[in-house]
Parts: sequence; C-alpha cells; structure tokens
Amino acid sequence: MNSKLNIGIIGAGRIGKVHAETIAFRLPEAHPASITDINPEAAAAVAARCGIAHVAASSAQILDDPDIDAVLICSSTDTHAGLIVDAARAGKHIFCEKPIAHSLERIDQALEAVDKAGVKLQIGFNRRFDANFARVRAAVAGGEIGAPQLLHIISRDPAPPPASYVKVSGGMFLDMTIHDFDMARFLIGSEVEEIYTAAGVMVDPKIGAAGDVDTAVITLRFANGVIGTIDNSRKAVYGYDQRAEVLGSASSSATANCYPNQAVVSTAESVRRDLPLNFFMDRYTESFVNELRAFVDAVRLDKPTPVTGIDGRIPVVMALAARKSHDERRPVRLAEISSLAHA
Repeated sequence: MNSKLNIGIIGAGRIGKVHAETIAFRLPEAHPASITDINPEAAAAVAARCGIAHVAASSAQILDDPDIDAVLICSSTDTHAGLIVDAARAGKHIFCEKPIAHSLERIDQALEAVDKAGVKLQIGFNRRFDANFARVRAAVAGGEIGAPQLLHIISRDPAPPPASYVKVSGGMFLDMTIHDFDMARFLIGSEVEEIYTAAGVMVDPKIGAAGDVDTAVITLRFANGVIGTIDNSRKAVYGYDQRAEVLGSASSSATANCYPNQAVVSTAESVRRDLPLNFFMDRYTESFVNELRAFVDAVRLDKPTPVTGIDGRIPVVMALAARKSHDERRPVRLAEISSLAHA
C-alpha cells in the first residue's frame, strides 16, 4: 500500500481525541477520514480540531464506506467486541482500545470474526511502546540481566475514579491492573500460570460500596519460574506512579517515574524536585504515537501487529483470576479460568 491509510475513528472521547490528533498531526502516512460518536457535538469538535472532513452519523456509516481502510475503536468497553465483529465483516483492519470485553465468550467471538475475515487487529496496550519499558524489555530479551528472577511493577493513580465509573468499568483488575498484567507478560516474555491477590478498600469507601477494591498487591508465578508482584493503588497523593524492575542473575533493569523537568533544588534543609507527571495523558504521550505508528505500518507493509488479539485476551483471563483469588482468598491458576488461547 503506497497511498495514505484512510482511517475511521469510532469514539471522540478522551482517547479518541488523542488518537485523532496523532493521526492528523504526527503520522503523515495516515489520514483521519471520518469520525463518529454517540455525542455528535464531540465528534464535530474533534473533526474541526483535526481537519477531519466527515462526521459520520454512526459507526455503521464508517464501516460501510469503501474508502475507509481501517478503524480505531475508541468507544466504551461494552461496544468493543461487537464493533470488532462488525469491522471484521466489513473487511476493515482494526485498532481497538483495551479491554476487548469483560467476557471471554465475547472476546472469543470477536477474535473468531477477525480470523475468519483475515484482517489485522491490534489492541491498545500503549505502555509496551513507552521507551522506558521497552528498554527494560530489551535488557531482559537480550540477556543483559542474565536469567530473570524477580519482577516488580508499581502502578498507582493520582486520584480514584468516581463510583459511577467503577460500577461500569469491570473493576480495578479489568480497568487498571489490566495494563500491568500485559506489562508483566511483555517484560518477562513468559506466561503467568498462577495469581494470588491481597486487596482491600483503603482509598474510598464508595469504591467498596460499588463492589470493587482500590488497593492491591498481586503475586504472579510465571511458567519460566520468575516470581512477580504488582503493586496497585487508586490514589498516590504525589501523582502518577509508574515504575518497574526486573532482577536477574547477572544484574537488574529498572525504570522510574517521569518528571516535567530534570531540575533538582538543593537547600540547607532538603534536596527536592517537582512531582512526577500527573496522569497517563502526560506520562505516555509518545507511547500513544508509537502504538498507532506500529499499527499503520503493520497494515501498510502487511506485517503482523505487535499486540495481537490473544495479547488482548490473556490479560482479561489474568484479571478474572485476580478477582477470583481475592474473592476466595487463595492462589488461582489461570487454567481454572480459561486456556490461554481461544478455540
């Protein structure tokens, strides 16, 4: 494919706007041809900002357009699986935000539609495309640290979401920790076999009243013997806390938080610096660009997508196992939830 990739965008909310701006201003090999949203005014605003000529009345209108090569699914989670099926049947290549669905049955239906249609699918686990985490992965994959032994991921949000969001999000493990489950697989390069969760409500009682947790430590046992921990909190008062370390037999590789500047102020009383970048929109700006560039390249150059449908399915299995472990207060093997590949 020598011409620009024509992309239709389904969803003009926060992440839809980010992706639209990326395509419009950062990826010259792609063109944002059309956008739609259940709120037409939101779609029109993004279209005006990004020079998108067509505001579609519905997702069906985008999928019926023969000039559209690929779609970005940036709508609410409950619509993802159905839109993947519809887009696959329409012959469109697909980039879909995580998670594909909260139900493994619905995920499998979507992946089967993709396989049958022979289109490409990439799931939006953007943290894989962050330069810091990618360097840790390279150190593991390249043998710089020797044999990996321990993994520690810290992922804490600056403020909890409202209870109204918690009720429809699928819960912390499916909404927040799912990124860390994907990162654990990515960094170690092995599958998790068993999960044990210790979790509670320490941030906001309303989250507990909604049936969820807001604080957790999750232990992972990998097939290659590595032991991992994920440390989650819905509220870190100092900002967005995103760190990871892999300890190996020869050395370790770690990445710390990102800051708005590198300045350090040293006085007679203290040595201090500014707080870390405050949320994912700031912390992962370049990773959003990199993941879309990878998707566009996969379609234009007919290469495999770097984050497949199976990569989207397995973290959901892990999230369901983590919740089951919390509920039943015991380690849960992923095989209890599902096989790691869809039928």
